[in-house]
Amino acid sequence: MSGPLEGKVAWVAGATRGAGRGIAVELGAAGATVYVTGRSTRARRSEYDRPEAIEDTADLVTEAGGHGIAVPADHLDPRQVRAVADRVAREQGRLDVLVNDIWGGETLFEWDTPVWEHDLDKGLRLLRLAVDTHAITSHHALPLLLRRPGGLVVEVTDGTAEYNREHYRNSFFYDLAKVSVLRMAFALGHEVGPRGATAVALTPGWLRSEIMLDVYGVREDNWRDALDRVPHFAISETPRFVGRAVSALAADPDVARWNGQSLSSGGLAQVYGFTDVDGSRPDAWRYIVEVQDAGKPADVTGYR
Repeated sequence: MSGPLEGKVAWVAGATRGAGRGIAVELGAAGATVYVTGRSTRARRSEYDRPEAIEDTADLVTEAGGHGIAVPADHLDPRQVRAVADRVAREQGRLDVLVNDIWGGETLFEWDTPVWEHDLDKGLRLLRLAVDTHAITSHHALPLLLRRPGGLVVEVTDGTAEYNREHYRNSFFYDLAKVSVLRMAFALGHEVGPRGATAVALTPGWLRSEIMLDVYGVREDNWRDALDRVPHFAISETPRFVGRAVSALAADPDVARWNGQSLSSGGLAQVYGFTDVDGSRPDAWRYIVEVQDAGKPADVTGYR
């Protein structure tokens, strides 16, 4: 059986691990051809020095039912990004979905550290990885996406516009990076909307990424063992959940209604009816406001 995205072409920038990998796999599960780009390959690791590689993501896309194509690219290098765009144009002649999920700042920000005490080189590097990469990728990819009406651009960030507007996010540099990506989606909405495309910002909730699972010393099959140490982790979600959010958006003929808006995986699950891999619908950002930030005991009843 063909999926709802059969014949569609997607490019997930920053698809090595985490949300990017989950998004790529779910686009594949819906039948799309998915180009996955990033710095980490089986032959060469990025500064993260982690085992995940874009080739692994491409294989997972294909196993899910799509066609995964791994292309190494450093999204800070315009020449490399342009080469990817040229390759997609040459091989497919179209681009229907662009996902900007490049991040790379996990080891660079310092929690609750004011800007004058934060390592400046790390902070500026974080901004380049989180902001410049998205701008470079959009610059080179959007002319191809705009060749046909109905294209979708997804800017992946951490936090909704409403939440980030009212809350300080970890550090000056982290806060600025995540708000900047939200604003990118807003700006892109104004630029691509009149040209027949849609741009949105999308945030997962508390993500059970490979890095987060390692931090808590658990695996996906026993992640609840971390709840004794971090009770609110009970609201967490797999990367596939935000992937299903992107897949639902990409398959929606009325996706333009979301143009320029800030969305969350949990919020979109209530609209489109998809679930996480365990059948639940974790609404993390509502939970964070109403339970976690409110100082209440961890209790996900009514939130997943």
